[in-house]
Amino acid sequence: MAAPTLPARAPLPDVPRTGRALPAFLLVGWRWISRNPAVTITPVLLPFIFLYFLSLISPASYRPLEIVGAMLFTMQNIGSWVLGDSATWRVECSLQDLFVASPLGRIRYLFGIAFSNLIAMIPALAVLGALLFWVGGAQGHPLTLYALLVLVGCLMVLWVLFSSIGIAISSRVRTQREIWPVGNLTFTILGMLSPLYYPLTVLPPLWQDAARFLPTTYAALLAQGALGITPATPTQMLVYAGLLGACALVGLAVTLRLYRWGEA
Repeated sequence: MAAPTLPARAPLPDVPRTGRALPAFLLVGWRWISRNPAVTITPVLLPFIFLYFLSLISPASYRPLEIVGAMLFTMQNIGSWVLGDSATWRVECSLQDLFVASPLGRIRYLFGIAFSNLIAMIPALAVLGALLFWVGGAQGHPLTLYALLVLVGCLMVLWVLFSSIGIAISSRVRTQREIWPVGNLTFTILGMLSPLYYPLTVLPPLWQDAARFLPTTYAALLAQGALGITPATPTQMLVYAGLLGACALVGLAVTLRLYRWGEA
């Protein structure tokens, strides 16, 4: 008696095998805010609390500077969100093991989580950008194309840098309970040390010296100079851009060195 033959398998659909990771992470970010619209409000709350109290105690001429600081602070805090997602996926869901076994790689994994969280941050940045356009024009600091390009460039550098910091710290977190305090403590302190909501020159000399080691300081000086909020010559702008890039490269090198990929 002849052995039964198995039915022939249907051919697999001809779908692309590359270029799908980033759209998948973007979909994760979109589904997060589409299912819970309150997510879009959360990134606005903390910066607006600062803006409200500063509006009561600071002169009106500082308003554009403070709004720029709120945008940079918001982008910096994306590191806390990346930390939370990456640590939760690794510690609680064990999803990182799946990505480690895949051809994705740690760099694309980092950018995937960063893009996913950027989707949730965009509404807050859009609201703050509209506020800057309105208040800046009223205070004599219009948001020109040049200023907009400089501001977007600064935001993108901070996005990449602090996302990498978040994912590096997440690889060192051991329990779920550590995620919230570690993330909030790290990124809130970094935001408070940098002159985001006030000019660098109003700080005590020792604090100024400490702030000059932080990349967010040079992002703030660049954005403020481009808007004409604080005086800056073209040479000074180039120096600020160079220092921002140098700080970002050093920060990326250190965080990627500290990041554990595929380790328990």
